[in-house]
Formats: sequence, C-alpha cells, structure tokens
Amino acid sequence: MEKKVTDLTKQEIAKMFPVVLAKHNIHWKVIYMSEKELLLKALGTLILRIEHFGSTSIANIKAKYTIDILIEISEENNFKNVIVNKLRAIGYDYILQNENNSKHMVFVKGYDATGEKGQTFHIHMGPSNHIIWERIYFRDYLIEKPELAERYESLKIILAEKYKFDRVGYRIAKTDFIQKITEEAKRYYRSHDR
Repeated sequence: MEKKVTDLTKQEIAKMFPVVLAKHNIHWKVIYMSEKELLLKALGTLILRIEHFGSTSIANIKAKYTIDILIEISEENNFKNVIVNKLRAIGYDYILQNENNSKHMVFVKGYDATGEKGQTFHIHMGPSNHIIWERIYFRDYLIEKPELAERYESLKIILAEKYKFDRVGYRIAKTDFIQKITEEAKRYYRSHDR
C-alpha cells in the first residue's frame, strides 16, 4: 500500500516540506478562486461560507506557496464522513486538528509521501462559532494596515530561517504576534460596526 502524507512522522514532514517563503504572487488569488469553484462543486450546500485567508491572501507580503482556505459548515455537518469522503475524491487528505484544545477539520492537498506534487492547499473547516473564524479579523486587519503586514512579514522571514525544518515550530512561534494583532483587530472592527 502506498504511503500517504498523513502517514509521515513529524521529522519526515519537516525534512520533506521545509518552510520556504516566496515573494507575493498576484496569481495566488486566481488559484484560490479556481479551487473555490472545485470545492463548491464537490461540497455544494454543505458549504455555508468560504474564505481565502493566510499570507497568500494579503498583498505584498511573502508567504509559503500554500493557499489557505477557511470553510464554514453547520454544527450538524461538523466532523461528518460525507465531507471527508467528498474531499478525498478531489485529492484532499484529512487531518483532525486540535488547536488550543479546540478541534476542527483540516484537509491538505498537493502533497504525497515523496514531496509536494503541485500547488498545495490547506482547508480549515468548522462552524461559524469556532475560534478558527477569528483568522478573518487578522487577515482583514493586515490588509487594512500595511505597516502591520510588513511587521508580520519581517517576523515570518526571521522565523522561516530559524524553523526551516520545523513547520510546527514555525507556526507556534508566530502565535503570540497573531493573537495580539487578532485581539487588536477584534476591538477595532467591533468599534467600527463591522
């Protein structure tokens, strides 16, 4: 049986998929839109909302080549096999994510056990009341405040060098900045009647 990316150890993943940042690519939005159409066809009305987030959604900052997608589903459909099976049919692997003791569905595409096999995508999925939806505050605030986006990019560059072969360490090392800015963004948008 062929080994899947979800069968790899953290050490194998770190070696095979190092943290590499690229200059912002204007085509990332087009790639997202194309994948969005594929996802809407695959999942139909199971999708309540779909968003492009992460660094590839923020103009002018470096990012990993991965397109991050956030999908809202209903509470009733959360963790349902029907979603897992439909996304597997279009090339996604399923990973249960437990972030800050808050579980959600994650799907990845573009990887196999021998390395990246094309454009990579990460889908984070959950109902509207899940903490993952706070990522939209962070995205929108960095888009609106380019000086903060530049600070985030500078941090990412330093951390990408330090954690080149430790994707989890890289993600965790950004957490304090992201949480601080997210809280600032929430206060800002709530005071501006978002």
